[in-house]
Amino acid sequence: MNEPTDLKSETRKIEAYKVPHQGRMRTLPRHFGRHMMTFENRVYDLMRQFASEYGGGAWSLLELSNGSMYMTPPEATYRLIIPSNAFDGEMTADAAGVTVCLFACSLLSFEYQGTEVFAWHFHGLREFALEHPESTQIFAAID
Repeated sequence: MNEPTDLKSETRKIEAYKVPHQGRMRTLPRHFGRHMMTFENRVYDLMRQFASEYGGGAWSLLELSNGSMYMTPPEATYRLIIPSNAFDGEMTADAAGVTVCLFACSLLSFEYQGTEVFAWHFHGLREFALEHPESTQIFAAID
């Protein structure tokens, strides 16, 4: 698992780097250890719940310069409907990925309270989301 970096740094922009095909198999285990399938499955489940037009496909993995990571669904515009907070809006695949990964990390942090990995990744991804071009939509969706 990646070691945390300074998530509170206000001087450095957090960069996202797409994981190349040959590195995909090592990425989720490196970030989530034995909980990798729990995280991945929750992300897919949430996407199916929130985006009725989502039909599966190959997701991209992105690692962040602050040590966190997220996944994005296939390139498209997605309409997310989140009944728990009445959000209904469209966003890019990248923003939808950030949104569902934040949701997954948050929910899993409560389900696995003795495991800090989900809370740590939530906070790292949230810092990235603050700088995202679609931050208004992302934060409205996770509110």
